[in-house]
Amino acid sequence: MKKMGTKEKILAKSLTLFGKSGFAETSVRDIAKAVGLQPGALYNHFKGKDDILQALLGNLMESAIVTIFEDKDPQELSKRPKALLSNIATTFKLLSFDSKNEALFKLLMQEMYKNIKVRDLYLEYFYQQNVKKLSAALFMMMQEERIRSSDPLVLANEFLSPLFFYQSQVVLLKIDGKSTSSAVTLFEKHVDFFWESIRIEEARQETLF
Repeated sequence: MKKMGTKEKILAKSLTLFGKSGFAETSVRDIAKAVGLQPGALYNHFKGKDDILQALLGNLMESAIVTIFEDKDPQELSKRPKALLSNIATTFKLLSFDSKNEALFKLLMQEMYKNIKVRDLYLEYFYQQNVKKLSAALFMMMQEERIRSSDPLVLANEFLSPLFFYQSQVVLLKIDGKSTSSAVTLFEKHVDFFWESIRIEEARQETLF
């Protein structure tokens, strides 16, 4: 395993401390102590807490949720409608059990109501961009008569919104040490329920295999 450099250690310890105590309650001194540095030495790597927060949020931009549609043509995505929906739901589910993404998501939730930059990042990249890209794929499906005609933007919102809720539910259950079994099944059930509401009976049905 590759050894972490000082900058990576600062980010890792900061993420842990921010998640445990909150951004406002965590001091540069706390972070430096956790890393094993003098407070002044930390400034050789970051300008301060805000700079660390921005770096952590930058890591979120590499999240699979943000890159779910990256380099994918809506027309290609539209060819296997249910498989696309299943892949999206599976991405959300798997990230619920990724410790780093869980910690970053928790930080995002904590800071969203305090920091306009965090709100803008969440709304634009986590939600609005995915809604736009999914709605484009759904529109193509309608044009090709693979699903029923409707408002693709509304449909995209209807599909994605519960996934964010289910993911939050899993994370909250994990924080409290409770079973996630019933919550985990909701991702697949949501895909089946949504697909049944939009598919065209007479159309040739795809398989996932």
